[in-house]
Amino acid sequence: MIKSVYSIISTYIRARLFALALLSVALLAACAPEEPSKKPWREELTVIVSTENNVDSEFEFQLVNLFAEQIHVKIKLMPMPLNQVMQSIVTNKAHFAASGLRSNGSESMRFGPSYQTVSEQAVCGGTPLRRMEGLLKKKITVVAGSAQEAALHEAQKKFPALHWHVRPNQSAAQLLKEVAEGKLACTVANEEQLALARNYHPNLDSTLDIATPSMLAWAFAPDVDAELLAEAQKFFALIKQDGRLQRLLDRYYGHNKQLESDDAAAFITKAQTVLPHIRSLFEEAATLTGMEWQLFAALAYQESHWDPLATSPTNVRGMMMLTEDTADRMGVTNRLNARQSIIGGAKYLLLLKEQLPPHINEPDRTWLALAAYNQGYGHLEDARVLTQQQGHNPDKWADVKKAMPLLTQPQYFEQTKHGYARGGEAVNLVEMVRMHHLMLNSLPIGTVPRLIPPTHDYKLLGKSKNEAQLHSSLNAINNLSKPSKSLGIHRPARDGVQQTR
Repeated sequence: MIKSVYSIISTYIRARLFALALLSVALLAACAPEEPSKKPWREELTVIVSTENNVDSEFEFQLVNLFAEQIHVKIKLMPMPLNQVMQSIVTNKAHFAASGLRSNGSESMRFGPSYQTVSEQAVCGGTPLRRMEGLLKKKITVVAGSAQEAALHEAQKKFPALHWHVRPNQSAAQLLKEVAEGKLACTVANEEQLALARNYHPNLDSTLDIATPSMLAWAFAPDVDAELLAEAQKFFALIKQDGRLQRLLDRYYGHNKQLESDDAAAFITKAQTVLPHIRSLFEEAATLTGMEWQLFAALAYQESHWDPLATSPTNVRGMMMLTEDTADRMGVTNRLNARQSIIGGAKYLLLLKEQLPPHINEPDRTWLALAAYNQGYGHLEDARVLTQQQGHNPDKWADVKKAMPLLTQPQYFEQTKHGYARGGEAVNLVEMVRMHHLMLNSLPIGTVPRLIPPTHDYKLLGKSKNEAQLHSSLNAINNLSKPSKSLGIHRPARDGVQQTR
């Protein structure tokens, strides 16, 4: 009897313990946090970008790509005219807009951190304006929905009589071109857009800022996911700290202010008159090396202004201004022969690119090679060492170009392997080549024509002084259609670095 009662009690206790265990499991499951569902933007970000195909849109595209890489998401781009961006963001048709929008003064959208601050300037034909009152009587046209229109709205608060017209589906560059050609009275552009446009249209001028500078930023909807906005803020803080933002700005805008108006006009004139006669030579060099013909043309212009007879006091000669030693290495038997000079210079630039450490990416690889073309590979390496010693990135041109001018100062060059160098000249060459290269790729005057070079001397019509000089230079471009067997591409050994071109 006692044993039976004990058995019943044991069974009861075991049943209660089992029930308590089940209850504990249920309670733990209820208290455990739910697995968060992955937010749609974590899978794919829809980003509005400008329909304009220009420097600004390329810069924004690179920023968006960097952001996508950092948060490990795919990107879906949504090209859109600027006047449609605000409504599309507010109605959540995209996660954000990377369209160079003015963040200061806007209350309809939320913005990420500012990545660029630029002055907004009135640009009018004729005499440049000095006071805002003079702008009130002008007919102003700007791109609809642009940062320039937003700046005008700010200016209108102080000058109520200020009015303007808007153009959808246009770009600041197009409106600046119309002002330069006398088709528009005035427009507004930021300082970078104007600096670039003045290389093509030297008659453009402005000293009148119409409002506080625009702080450009990405635009988000008012009800943006706080986590997405926080990721954007973290991203911009990181690329500002590690220098990537400054290097991107330098890549796309660092060379904008290099050309004076007279220099720009001279370049455009020669691109229309001289370059067509020698373009095929640059194209041949491009085919042999796998590089752009426009890059070689830009380098040759900076070196000799496309003069095959150019000679320096140090006996650097020809279209690509080669030294005797470099000419010998590259198989050039006549430095004053345009074809030999161009192909020899192209081969040498390729050699310099190949000598650089393989982890250096484009476009920095090309810019660094151009600096070595000017000052020698050894001096470039000295500048890279100085760059690293100063805590910057020796693989990025934006950092190295700050160190190269130091090679003229004893406290720096006395500590280097190769000593004194005119590093500032290398910086100037690279920046000018960058500018001319950009212009050759985007001249609004139309594609530079290509003329098949004849086998005999060139005959030009006209008797002006400029044409006579042009005739003299082109007559020196001899044997253009006769390939030289000595100019095949051979990869020279990497030892014995050439120090001068």
